[in-house]
Amino acid sequence: MQQASGFLTVRQRRLAWLGFLLAAVQAPVAARFATDDSWLFSLCVALMVATVILADDASRRRPAGAPSSD
Repeated sequence: MQQASGFLTVRQRRLAWLGFLLAAVQAPVAARFATDDSWLFSLCVALMVATVILADDASRRRPAGAPSSD
């Protein structure tokens, strides 16, 4: 059984992981040192990037000939 490729290239996938990790680390650091709630923006960015990575994983795990559920 052949697996389908995702919508991210390998390079885009690595950059997405890097962006996720940087935003996920930056959020608690900003929460510690910032006086306002601007750290929530980093948290939202990290969650959006994680959603894209999960969607790419799901499309990669789908068999090559399987129809999408769109």
